[in-house]
Amino acid sequence: MLRILSIFLAALTLSIASLAHAQSNDADEVVWVQIEAQQSLTRATDRATAYTTLLQDVNGFAIGGGWYAVVVGPYRREDAELVLRQYRRDGLIPRDSFIQLSSRLRQQFWPVGANVLNNGAVAAPDGTTPEQAQEPAVTPEPPQEPEVAEAPPTPQPEPEFSDETPAEAQRSERDLSRDEKKDLQIMLQWAGFYSAAIDGSFGRGTRNSMAAWQEANNYEKSGILTTLQRAALKKQYNAVLEGLGLQTVRDTQAGIEVTLPMDVVAFDSYEPPFAQYSATGDVDARVLLISQPGDQDTLFGLYEIMQTLKIVPLDGPRERGKSNFTLVGENGRMISYTEAALENGEIKGFTLIWPAGDEERRRRLLAEMRKSFTRMPGVLSASAGSATQQSIDLISGLQIRKPKTSRSGFFVTAAGDVVTTSAAVQSCSRITLDGDTDATVVADDTARGIALLKPKASLSPLAVAQFAGQATRLQSEVALAGYSFEGVLSAPSISFGTLADVRGLQGEQNINRLALRTRAGDAGGPVLDRTGAVIGMLTAAPEGGPQLPDDVSFSVDAATVVAASGDAGVKLPQAASEGAVSLTAFQLSQKASGMTVLVSCWE
Repeated sequence: MLRILSIFLAALTLSIASLAHAQSNDADEVVWVQIEAQQSLTRATDRATAYTTLLQDVNGFAIGGGWYAVVVGPYRREDAELVLRQYRRDGLIPRDSFIQLSSRLRQQFWPVGANVLNNGAVAAPDGTTPEQAQEPAVTPEPPQEPEVAEAPPTPQPEPEFSDETPAEAQRSERDLSRDEKKDLQIMLQWAGFYSAAIDGSFGRGTRNSMAAWQEANNYEKSGILTTLQRAALKKQYNAVLEGLGLQTVRDTQAGIEVTLPMDVVAFDSYEPPFAQYSATGDVDARVLLISQPGDQDTLFGLYEIMQTLKIVPLDGPRERGKSNFTLVGENGRMISYTEAALENGEIKGFTLIWPAGDEERRRRLLAEMRKSFTRMPGVLSASAGSATQQSIDLISGLQIRKPKTSRSGFFVTAAGDVVTTSAAVQSCSRITLDGDTDATVVADDTARGIALLKPKASLSPLAVAQFAGQATRLQSEVALAGYSFEGVLSAPSISFGTLADVRGLQGEQNINRLALRTRAGDAGGPVLDRTGAVIGMLTAAPEGGPQLPDDVSFSVDAATVVAASGDAGVKLPQAASEGAVSLTAFQLSQKASGMTVLVSCWE
C-alpha cells in the first residue's frame, strides 16, 4: 500500500512540475499578430507593402488552402497581446485581427527573400509596453489662440480630493456617462490590462483589469477606481500628448472644427483649398485643412495633385474610393497622412505632416484629429488669402516635388524603349519619362555612357529614331533635340550646328565633336543629320579638366548606340542610306521633337 501511495505522489509531483513548465513555456511561446488574409498572392503582397509603411515587423506567409496571411511579429505571446491591443485601439489594424501560431504559417512571401519563421521572437515595438504611473506634470500654459480659431475655455485644475473608500468610489462611478466609462476601458486597454469589448459596461473583465492596474500602480486592489485613480490613469494615457497643446480649433472660413497641436503649430495662411498651419518650434510639424466645393472629378483631381507635392513622399499606401481618399507618404525625415471626403458638394479633410521617429505621438495625435474632425457649414472661398507668392514650382503655396535631375532621351522602338545617357540614371529611386510614366533600367553601359530604359506602361511615340548606316561628312549641318531647361519648358528645344570632327579631343574613335552650344539638360538627346537619321547621342559634359569653349560638345556615335542596345537584346532600326533627301528645318524639328523624351531621376 505504501509503495502504491509513493508512486501516486511521485506522479502527482511530476504532473504539477510539467504543468508549471508548460505555463512558463506558454509565456515564452513565439506567436504572431495576423492582420488580414487574402486569396491572391499579388493582393497580399500589395497589402503587406502598405502595412510596412505604418507598422514594424510586417511579414507575409502562405497559410494553406490558397490563402496568404499578412502578420506582424514574431513576438513572445505576452508582447503579441500588447501589440494586438495597442494597434486595434489606434485603428491601425482591423478589429478582427488575432494571435496566430507559428505552426499555422508556411512559406514566407514577404519581405521578398526573407525567412524569419524559426528565428525566435523580436522585441515589441516602442510604445506597446504598459507604462507605470508617472509623477504629476505641471500643466502647460494655454497656447495663444490662432486668428481663425475659437478655442474652448481653458480647463480649470480639478480640486484636490482625499482618496475615496470603495463605497464612495462606486457612488462616484455611477455618475459617469456611458462614453466616460468607454473612455476608461480604452485607457485600461492602452495600459495593457483590458482586452474585452469597449462597451461602457463594467463587468467582471473590466473589474479584473481595474484591479490589475491598481496592483501594478501600488494602489489597494479593490477593482473599483477612485476619482483620483481615474485621474492618474488618464494622466498616464495622455502623457505622450503633453507639450502638444491640443486645442479645438474652429475655422469658420474653412467650415472645419478639429483638435490641433497648437503648441507646435500656428495658423499661417489661406492658400485655397488649404488653410495652412506651420511649425512654431522644434517639432517640424505642419497641418493643412482641406476645404473646397466640387464633385467626384474635383476629388479625384485633388488626389492626383496631392501626390505631386513634397509634403507627400513617394513611399506609402494610397487608397481612393468613390467619395474619399487617404494618402500616406513616408521617407527618412517625415510621415505625411492625408484624408479627404466628398459630401453634399463639399470636399473637406486634413493633412498631418510629422517628423519620422516619433511614431507613438504621431499615432495618438492622428487618432485625436480623426476623432474630433467635424464638418461645419461652408467651404474655403477661392479668393481667400493673398496669393503674394507665385511660382510655377508652387501649388496653393506648397512646394511641388521635383526630380533630382532631368536629362533627355529618345525613343528607339515603337514599344517606347528609350536610349539616354548613363549619367541620367545613377542613384535614382524612381525614373520617369515625360514626368508621369515610370520606367525601368534595362541596361546601363557606363563604359560607353549609354543607358536603355523600358516604360512600365505602353507608349505610342510620335517618332522613332532611325540610325545612320554610313559616316556623316565633316562640316555637315546637324540638329540636336533636348530638354535644355530640364523640363521647365513642356517641349524639347532644337539646336543647329555642324559636325566638327569624327573623333574626340584625344582621338577617341566612337566620339563625334560638334560645333554646337548645349546645356546640361540636353545630355542624352539625339543628334540628327539633315535627312533625319540619328548619327549619335549627346554625352554629358565631362567633369573636371580644362574649360572648353561654349560651342564645343560631344556625342557618342550611332554605331556605339546600336552596339550597346544590341548587347541588351534590343535591335535598333537603321535609316535607308539610298534615296534619302534633306528635310527642311521645320520637318527636321518635327521629327526630332517627336522622338525626344524627358528623362527624370527622383530621390
